[in-house]
Amino acid sequence: MLFSLALMFLCAFILSGIMKKLKLPGLLGMLITGIILSPYALDLIAPEILNVSADLRQAALIIILVRAGLSLDISDLKKVGRPALLMCFIPATVEIAATVILAPLFFDITHLEAALMGAILAAISPAIIVPKMIELMESEYGTDKNIPQLIMAGTSVNGVYVILLFASFMGMTGGNEFGLMSVAIIPASIVIGLFVGVSCGLVLSWLFQKIHMRNTVKALVILSVSFLLAALEIMLPSYIPMSGILAVIALGGTILKKQPEIAERISEKFSKIWIPAEIMLFVLIGATVNMTYAVRDGFTAIVLIFAVLVVRFLGVLICLLKTNLNRKERLFCCVAYMPKATVQAAIGALPLTAGIAAGSIILTVAVWAILITAPLGALGIDMLYKKTLTKSEN
Repeated sequence: MLFSLALMFLCAFILSGIMKKLKLPGLLGMLITGIILSPYALDLIAPEILNVSADLRQAALIIILVRAGLSLDISDLKKVGRPALLMCFIPATVEIAATVILAPLFFDITHLEAALMGAILAAISPAIIVPKMIELMESEYGTDKNIPQLIMAGTSVNGVYVILLFASFMGMTGGNEFGLMSVAIIPASIVIGLFVGVSCGLVLSWLFQKIHMRNTVKALVILSVSFLLAALEIMLPSYIPMSGILAVIALGGTILKKQPEIAERISEKFSKIWIPAEIMLFVLIGATVNMTYAVRDGFTAIVLIFAVLVVRFLGVLICLLKTNLNRKERLFCCVAYMPKATVQAAIGALPLTAGIAAGSIILTVAVWAILITAPLGALGIDMLYKKTLTKSEN
């Protein structure tokens, strides 16, 4: 296992450095590392690592979500208001609808199977978007109009929304109906997640005031509680839905609101933890990519992905109607809402595993969605933010 870890980190550092020299996102090198070392290529990642790959990816994602919460000021979200709420649902909804309409024209699949595909495609990657938005907030690009905060807020709820829809569609393939309970779960999950996260944030803020401890210890306490919140989402019975993602972000946001100086120092600790976590996350995402499925129906899958992306961009523009964003800023928001990776890697193979007839086609499209949108979205953000966003004078 040590040999595999050494290979993963060294190859990721080398390929990431090469990508940056070529003016490409470093994460592309990490994804390529995972693809090369995966069981579908050189098979140099130890089975012990692959067996806990999902848990390691989730742990790395939680680290960046905590950092997002510690950077996301609630007062900024209030300023964003309506567009942030719409960004949570409309782009994903129109992309799913477009997939339901277009996918049966491209592939021999049913509309229900197309809805499953759409739910997988509609999820954007917090692992890519959140770190980019935090960088913009730290460098104060777009902060005068709260653009990074707008995108981060939409990203956090988007994942919850599409995963719940995916679960509902999977249930329908087993004969269950899509009823009012399926719809009610979404807001309930959001509200309960926020309530639990804020409550934990208040308790930890009080604890940090009463008990003196080093910032490193505080960071580890917050990380441990965040892991518990993520686990709680799975442990709770189905009739008590809770979004672990929102709980973790709300936890960090509450600490920022109650103790901003402590939050800033702890955020610096998490920025250092994120360095190895980022490598682990994207290498393991790359390791899930089976190029056999990527080659199969590849051209058709690529055309479909770009077609539904256009519809998604229209959905983002609808959310930004009657805002004070100019054309360049709206273009940036469209591009920033492109990257897909984390959720596609997590659930892309589930329909195939469940024996759904179109499972291999759905997995093929999910693989291409990662390979295309992750690097293109990250590159687009890097190339556009200085040209489209205004740097705050504060």
